[in-house]
This record gives sequence, C-alpha cells and structure tokens, in this order.
Amino acid sequence: MLIFLVATLPLALAMPRSKRAVDFFNPNLNGGAMLDDARLQVIISGLSSPSVLTDDGFLNFAKAIGFSTECLGIHLGGPQTANLGDGNGFLNQTVELRQDYGNADVGTCLESLIGGNHLRAWRQNGPQADSGALFLAVSQEENAAEDHNIVSNGYDIGRDMLSAAAIGTTSFNGVTYSTTGQNITGLLSPGSAG
Repeated sequence: MLIFLVATLPLALAMPRSKRAVDFFNPNLNGGAMLDDARLQVIISGLSSPSVLTDDGFLNFAKAIGFSTECLGIHLGGPQTANLGDGNGFLNQTVELRQDYGNADVGTCLESLIGGNHLRAWRQNGPQADSGALFLAVSQEENAAEDHNIVSNGYDIGRDMLSAAAIGTTSFNGVTYSTTGQNITGLLSPGSAG
C-alpha cells in the first residue's frame, strides 16, 4: 500500500519551520495502526510549517486544494476513530472535509449530493510520539442515494486526487503554499491484510 507524505509551507507568512525533528512516527511501532474505519494513507509532515499544522491553518490549506467544511455545517454520520501510536489511544477524527467543487462556501453541498472526494484528519501529538503530523483518510465516495459508500478503489483514487491538487503552489485567503510530496511504502499492507 502506498502512503503519500506531503510537506507544506505557507510562503506568505514566512513562518520558521517547526522545531519538531521528524516527519511522523510510525503508528504501527507503538500499538497504533494505519487503519481506522478506513485507511490512513496521507500524512501531512510534522516538519511542515507550524501554522499549517493548526486546526485553522490546516482548514485554510485544505481550502487551497479544493476541500471545505460540511454543507451548511450539517453532518449526519458519526466520527471515525484512529490510534496513531502516540499514547493517546483511539481518538475521534479532528475534522472531516469534503471536496468543494471550486466554491469553498457551498461547494460541499454539491459533493454531498453527487459524491466526490472527502477526508478525515487526526493529529499525532500524544506523549509517546509527538510529531504534530496530520494523518488523513482520503477517499472518493458515491452520491447521497448510494449512502456515500466508497467507490471501487476509492482510497487510492482519493489519495491520488488530493496529492495532485496539493503538490506545487496553491493559495487561499491570502496565503500561498508550496507543497512537496513523497511516496512511502511499508506502513500499510495492501488489500485487507493490514
């Protein structure tokens, strides 16, 4: 299974890089897993700009790459949990965002109707592995009539769509980001083996 790691720095803020020393800690080494109810297959590096790793900073970055908050603030599903091996155990997702189809204000309403890409995020910040990295479960989902089930190969499709949108230079709300990516193997076994 291919995991995609991104590191992003806002150019406009000229923030110093994080004082953390690692991209992330492998959750598998400390009782965690790269699986929640879905797959965690994108990691926003803990070495990214500190402002990107905050809740507000990540939301602004997500809007720069085509994601936004739930349609009219309405969410009907329950939160998913993940254990990132950081000593916090299983925690609910920090945020769930949906593809905004080019309109950060109401575009997610269209995604709710016709389907599209969406993500859930968790922060690795516990006492045993505090990288500050954000672990994302990204997937392409069907429309509302199909109960937003994941399309065939939807985790790979979602990961690839997010990485294509993120790599390079993007901007939102006056902040410009420069994002690089790296493919990592070996964190999650292919198929259902993991």
